Amino acid sequence: MFQKTATVDALREIRATAWLALPLVIGHVSAGLIAFVDNLIAGNHGTDTLAAVTLGTALLWLPMLVPIGTLIALTASVARLHGADRISEIGPVFRQALWLALFMGGVMFAFLSLAPALLAPAGIAPQMIPGARDFLHAVRWGSPALTLFFCMRYLCEGMHWMRPTMILSFGGLLLLAPMGYVLTNGKLGFPELGAQGLGIASASLMWLQALLFACYLWRGKRLAHLQLFSRFDLPCRAGILDLLKVGMPIGIAILTQGSLFIVTSLLIGRLGSTFLAAHQIAVNLAQLCFMIPVAVAEATTVRVGHALGRGDFRAVRRAAYAGCVIVVVAQSFSMLAMLLGNQMIAGWYSSDLAVTALASTLLLYAAALQFPDGMQMLAAGALRGLQDTRIPMWLAIFCYWGIGLPLGCLMAFGMGWGPQGIWAGLITALTLATVLMGWRFVHRSREATTVTQ
Repeated sequence: MFQKTATVDALREIRATAWLALPLVIGHVSAGLIAFVDNLIAGNHGTDTLAAVTLGTALLWLPMLVPIGTLIALTASVARLHGADRISEIGPVFRQALWLALFMGGVMFAFLSLAPALLAPAGIAPQMIPGARDFLHAVRWGSPALTLFFCMRYLCEGMHWMRPTMILSFGGLLLLAPMGYVLTNGKLGFPELGAQGLGIASASLMWLQALLFACYLWRGKRLAHLQLFSRFDLPCRAGILDLLKVGMPIGIAILTQGSLFIVTSLLIGRLGSTFLAAHQIAVNLAQLCFMIPVAVAEATTVRVGHALGRGDFRAVRRAAYAGCVIVVVAQSFSMLAMLLGNQMIAGWYSSDLAVTALASTLLLYAAALQFPDGMQMLAAGALRGLQDTRIPMWLAIFCYWGIGLPLGCLMAFGMGWGPQGIWAGLITALTLATVLMGWRFVHRSREATTVTQ
């Protein structure tokens, strides 16, 4: 009887997590499709344009990973307050998070202004630098809007309200595709701007999404009881430090993983535009498939945080296992798509035969990456729900930078494997991270359950 009840509870949790994650999946996949469309537009404009956008995007996301990770602490905090029925405390926490988001957006703008100067000393092929510089100088103007958007999004996710993220992300895809195509290729009377055109389109979209999200929170009825804009709060040192205490380790952990992919792109950029364009095709598709585990991990953070807030520690573990089941199913489909359709997919991005031949090979490595990539993200999301962020940060640093990058560089440059060696290092790092973070969650959740018995 107990076993039957446990099975029923597990199935209910899977269904609840899936319904919570579905709007996030649509929103994240839409955001991933924006990058996919950007790469299609850039690749069809030219191999050098695709390589320039690849470099520019890498340097865009390098500073963006810290605010994305740091501000996600708002999701866990709001979910915990919501679960504990401390609704009146959510508005003040959100207003402090807005100040933190603005500050981080300013730091990001400054970094992107200086980043182009790093390309030549890094040994990047000279023909790719002008396009990457133009892309960065255009897209940097959207930095504050992007950090504010994530802040508002994480608030809604903590309140189990995912629809705004879904609608705005999908709407952004519908707008960016034609805007980017027109500005990149010089259609409808506009000059042909190449990579700069995609940067202008991206920055414009960031501001539009942030403004629409703010209007929704200000005028909408769904979250009106939170009184988010009922008063103006000056920055509070204690409130911001509380967010940073939980969020900064998350930001650093996400930076260590994301920057691993970014640094590998910069390393491969030293080999030339053909190698970098092929690498970007595999990375772009892997990132698109990664959007589903990201969404499920965020839903798991909410479910775990909510269960933690109400003191139900068995529900904490059920939420993590439910997310695990969903990720395994989703990544199975992603892996099969890459294994069976690698040549066809590579052909979508470019007509350059040298690029597509190498990209189709790298997509096989990307297929092998699917399970460890998805499962380590799910484990990290479950740990965020427990507000366990410091040890996972050190685990991430060890796996990605202590193991993955040195091993990848050894195989790529020391053993002559080229980009395939970099991907082998990535697979090793993510597999190790999955094992260590999964063990960490099992240990922490068992410890919490034992304490309450």
